[in-house]
Amino acid sequence: MKVATAAEMRDIDRQAIEYYGIPGIVLMENAGVETVQAIERMLGDLQYKKICILAGKGNNGGDGFVVARHLTNQGAKVKVFLIGNKEEMKDDAAINFNVLHKMNIDVVEVTGERDWDKVKIAATFADCLVDALLGTGFRGILTDEMYKAVQTINEANKPVVAIDIPTGVDADNGQVLTIAVQATHTVTLGLPKPGIVLYPGASYVGDLLVADIGLPASLLTAPAIKQNLITAGEIRTLLMKRRPDAHKGTCGKVLVVAGSRGLTGAAALASTAVLKSGAGLVTLAIAESLNDIMEVKLTEVMTLPLPEAAAGSIGTAALAPILEFAQKCDAVAIGPGLGSHPETKELIQEIIRQLDKPMVIDADALNAITECGNLLTGTKALPVLTPHPGEMARLIGLSAEEVNQDRVYVARLAAEQFGSIVILKGARTIVAYPDGEVYINISGNAGMATGGTGDILTGMISSMIAQGLSSHTAALVSVYIHGLAGDISAQSGMIGLTASDVLNSIPAAILGMQES
Repeated sequence: MKVATAAEMRDIDRQAIEYYGIPGIVLMENAGVETVQAIERMLGDLQYKKICILAGKGNNGGDGFVVARHLTNQGAKVKVFLIGNKEEMKDDAAINFNVLHKMNIDVVEVTGERDWDKVKIAATFADCLVDALLGTGFRGILTDEMYKAVQTINEANKPVVAIDIPTGVDADNGQVLTIAVQATHTVTLGLPKPGIVLYPGASYVGDLLVADIGLPASLLTAPAIKQNLITAGEIRTLLMKRRPDAHKGTCGKVLVVAGSRGLTGAAALASTAVLKSGAGLVTLAIAESLNDIMEVKLTEVMTLPLPEAAAGSIGTAALAPILEFAQKCDAVAIGPGLGSHPETKELIQEIIRQLDKPMVIDADALNAITECGNLLTGTKALPVLTPHPGEMARLIGLSAEEVNQDRVYVARLAAEQFGSIVILKGARTIVAYPDGEVYINISGNAGMATGGTGDILTGMISSMIAQGLSSHTAALVSVYIHGLAGDISAQSGMIGLTASDVLNSIPAAILGMQES
């Protein structure tokens, strides 16, 4: 499913009206009807229900006026509070506003403190509040009046239905600079917006309904819209089915270059994730002094002991055996727990320069890239980079806070800059491609905020590539199933969830996708 920015949604509306000839008032009517249906599903029979609608002077307010009319016709007791100057209202919103007056629906224009008292009293006794204040047109800081309206809605502590997007949430990046409506339900129109699937905006949305308001399907699926949601339906079509005559040699071979003294857990998790995701064979390239402990720790994973720069750190003498062994493999994962020894960094840089296999680059290997900005130029296969916000910040010279302020923009920028597939991990992991296409993942949960889950994702991606998926497809499939495995694990509780729990849930997540 596509995800449209505020500007893209405005353009879709414009094309629907100007090219297809759909009157704007018809789209507004459909938006209002869809919202009323959502309210009815939430409250049941609407007769005698007290519903308070806070509306702005723009099209979002116009949607609210349509809602008021239909609710009244179903017997609800409706109060509409206009936050803004009615003289500035125009076009379709003005038409629907005038209808309310002719129907004798209670409309209060909020212009002073006495009017705000009426808003607060109505909100206190309402069965439901409707946020029709601003919609996707809002960016930046709320005016004093809108701030007061949002505050009143939140303090009422009643069910809230937001039309299109909760007021106060930036539609394009999900940022909330001051305050935002805490909705229990959001009816978004036509397509989801980035701000309601990205955090912190997503935490204000409640239950999300994507409403069909009659926009032509060709506009909602246009290739020019470069943001997408990763959906279960799409992943189901991308997953490969294993042939009945498969054997370990036909299911893919992966080399994982990982681990150093004190960080062997990352290597173990990444390499085991390769097998849990379906690859037939995996070999862990590890510093020779750590080989014995890894052979005890890992039963199904083979090891390749390598020359060291210092105790527990792989050195540059390991380059030749790594490149030689990689020729027998279908994919290589490099980085988890490798450490920061200068010679290890030099080794990583040479591997990336010379390797002609698909690579998944994570953790300490990303830090090695940071110190050699043009390292990925001319790689023989399209690399997959898997930074968390801190690693991304180092890669592109921002702070982690700046990265999280606009995750889609930053991931897209990095993918273009490094000519790589970039997976920006975190709540709502982003998959970005060099051509500007971006996918937002909605599987996963806060219980996965624990050490080692990123190492598992690295192993999963390399496994999917080795099994025959393109790097593009493997990134999408792995990110979604990684989150789904976390969701399965969280059924026993998020607190105390470990990376090993996620690891052990991968086969169930894959099976669930194949059988659903």
